[in-house]
Amino acid sequence: MKRLLLALAAASLLSGCATIVGSETQSVRIDSIPQGATFVVQDETGRAVAEGITPKTVVLEKSTGRYFGKKSYQVMMERPGYVPLTLPLKEKANLWYILGNIPLGGFPGWLLVDPFYGGMYNIEPAVVQPVINRVGARAG
Repeated sequence: MKRLLLALAAASLLSGCATIVGSETQSVRIDSIPQGATFVVQDETGRAVAEGITPKTVVLEKSTGRYFGKKSYQVMMERPGYVPLTLPLKEKANLWYILGNIPLGGFPGWLLVDPFYGGMYNIEPAVVQPVINRVGARAG
């Protein structure tokens, strides 16, 4: 009985809520109006991690694996006859990380487990769908 209680206590202290509930990756839909634009997604190092033609869903990592190492991305779009466009993707801590660790004792999840794992972040927006303008078009 003591071993079972010790195992449960260790599991709760060594786990983080975002780690349990979240995932290390997130699907992001890349689209455009009009569709058919080519795109490249670059990470914080400038490395291309995804590319294609809109619409397409890509899977992106949420953590660098370092302590509080959230990824950051930018989406670059272009289409012949249209103005090229660059959009940032932001990562924010999700509610599982912010509030979910309270029932599990808080600090081990907040400071020791979740910060190394991407499950604590959400990539926003989850759907990228900008209107790309024709070259020479006037904004209304």
